[in-house]
Amino acid sequence: MTTVNTDAAPVIGGQSPDRYRHEVEEVLVEKLETVAEGVRRVTLRLPDGSEFPQWEPGSHIDLILPHHMRQYSLCSPLADRSRLQVSVLRTRDSRGGSAYVHESLAEGDTVHINGPRNNFPFVDSRKYLFVAGGIGITPILPMIEAAEAAGREWRLAYGGRSRASMAFADELVAAYGDRVLLYPEDEVGRIDLEGLLALPRAKMLVYACGPEPLLRVIEDYCMGWPPGALHLERFVAANLDAGASTEPFEVELTDTGTTVTVPPDRTILEVVEEHGVRVLSSCRAGVCGTCETRVVEGEIEHRDAILNEEEKHLGDSMMICVSRAAAGCRKLTLDL
Repeated sequence: MTTVNTDAAPVIGGQSPDRYRHEVEEVLVEKLETVAEGVRRVTLRLPDGSEFPQWEPGSHIDLILPHHMRQYSLCSPLADRSRLQVSVLRTRDSRGGSAYVHESLAEGDTVHINGPRNNFPFVDSRKYLFVAGGIGITPILPMIEAAEAAGREWRLAYGGRSRASMAFADELVAAYGDRVLLYPEDEVGRIDLEGLLALPRAKMLVYACGPEPLLRVIEDYCMGWPPGALHLERFVAANLDAGASTEPFEVELTDTGTTVTVPPDRTILEVVEEHGVRVLSSCRAGVCGTCETRVVEGEIEHRDAILNEEEKHLGDSMMICVSRAAAGCRKLTLDL
């Protein structure tokens, strides 16, 4: 894998020029730990003991398991490049990935990873408010480390079902004291979002990750904040209402001049692959960004959880695993 920066200090701001790395690395599962109810931390090392490339806060990797590939945020110390760590929640509706990590993965196993990649870049600011719900704490941990190292002002509001389910809660309080606000729901109720977000605050960025209902409420409260103040990372792509486009449309591929038809029940990715076009992809759910494709012409209905509102408005790229032509647009021209 290509090393972007040899300096091991935390980095704030800027996005690695190789936003989407696609090199697959073999790694060793060095350690497995239970860090909260239903949460298992996985520590990975390179077999030869070498260091991983520097990565920035907000980065994730694809963890490639037998029969599964899943995306997990990195939560290891930024300055220690000898290992990468992810923490995996055991979900009731697991499609196999989290179940495998909790039931089958063992110390000493060899697995593969893809990345790191960063769809949740950490922008430099004077002040930060971090909001985490449940396992959404994982991408926030390196951000707190970077903000602290840079001497920035910050606070964390962290909620969960119970204190026992909140990974890293005790360590955060021990390290940072009253800058960490814990909201175990069975003790104090939900995060006081109104108190935190009802009034915009100058020179402050909000970084939030957690379940979709939490993020929707945060978006509502931040509507009055300055543009660009809110940064979110979602676990799933957006659910669209009944007005979403369901019509078939055509896609012209610029490399060959071929035009294909995408029916309502198929994705662009599926159709172009069927016609022999190789596209790098991973999650196929609009959350990893691997299949981002340049749009030459046409209007897009964005259904991903990657692009921000400004990027969607520009309309020059799309995630072809979920996004489609907008209602009334009969044809897209893509750089494929």
